[in-house]
Amino acid sequence: MRVLIAPDKFKGSLTATEVADHLAHGLAEAGAHTRTLPLADGGDGSVAAALAAGFRPVPVTVHGATGEQHDTVIACDGDVAIVEVANTCGLAALPAGPRDALAASSYGFGEAIRAALRLSPERLVLALGGSASTDGGIGMLAALGYRFLDPAGRLVTPTARHLDRIHRVDGDHAVGIGDIELVVASDVTSPLLGSTGAATVFGPQKGADAAQVAALEAGLTTLVDAFARSGYHGAATAALAPGSGAAGGIGFAATMLAATVVSGADYFLDLLDFDRHAAHADLIITGEGRLDEQTLHGKLPAAVAARVTPTPLIAVVGRNDLGSAATANGFADVIAVGDLSTADTTADPLLTAHLLRRIGTRIGRDQRFLGVAAGGRFAPGRSDA
Repeated sequence: MRVLIAPDKFKGSLTATEVADHLAHGLAEAGAHTRTLPLADGGDGSVAAALAAGFRPVPVTVHGATGEQHDTVIACDGDVAIVEVANTCGLAALPAGPRDALAASSYGFGEAIRAALRLSPERLVLALGGSASTDGGIGMLAALGYRFLDPAGRLVTPTARHLDRIHRVDGDHAVGIGDIELVVASDVTSPLLGSTGAATVFGPQKGADAAQVAALEAGLTTLVDAFARSGYHGAATAALAPGSGAAGGIGFAATMLAATVVSGADYFLDLLDFDRHAAHADLIITGEGRLDEQTLHGKLPAAVAARVTPTPLIAVVGRNDLGSAATANGFADVIAVGDLSTADTTADPLLTAHLLRRIGTRIGRDQRFLGVAAGGRFAPGRSDA
């Protein structure tokens, strides 16, 4: 049996590469032939997925969301460079302690973009998941040379706390993008403003209380007005567009740089040549940390399911919140690691790894899938994994 293992990360527990490798180990014990293809959907782990696919790492030093410098990498293959919010100034890079939603900045992401521009790629991919800030992307833009001015022409510190002071945006001395194509790859479809926007939906995850959420919403509205006042005539429309609220508004700022917003899941499936790998598989395994309603609206497992019919697809996940409904959305079976232990697997990577190997072995011995590999038809039913 030829199995393609193409998961996303189990957020906070295992990387996509680790998930794929542990499943492959178990499948190999059952005699299956496996190929691993760690994937991402524009969230954290996007650079790692590109590196696993053969991109080369380029070391950079950037500022985290709260100002501390740290080392990270961007991914490059010559024509394409990938920079990631999560590994530059995202939640995962925050120091321990309370989160300050009004002080967190996207400046480090802008520093990574500057480093990538020096590589002269034809396309620069901005992976926006896992952000720690809700600054409308002004930190990123400041790192690229943009200045933000109050009504008196004084410089405004580019943090979320000062969004409401911005009257004009000055890009006269900004770094030139030239002919480089900018692509925003995101798994978020929220607009910048409104009840489904960056501040309201994601602000609380970044430490904002109700009063701060209201302040952030007002500040982001002021920022949009400042862009419009400064000659960016599409700013108001961009602020309501799907994806402009990604990464605390970095999606909006990127569109001010003429970036194109695309589905992160589909973009990375194409970038990493998923369809070619899938064409040679008798069985495909995908997965993520939690299978839920969000999964069905553009997350990686749903994007994989839309591409692989009639090849059987199994989702191996940390937790299944869809229950039996999951099999009505393109999955031949769904196996949740959390169902195999009374312990909290999300807090125990070693236990999760052990269970993934066990799941891989049982899938490899499942007669339904062995029959498919022998040329038979897939018969629905539960596996014993």
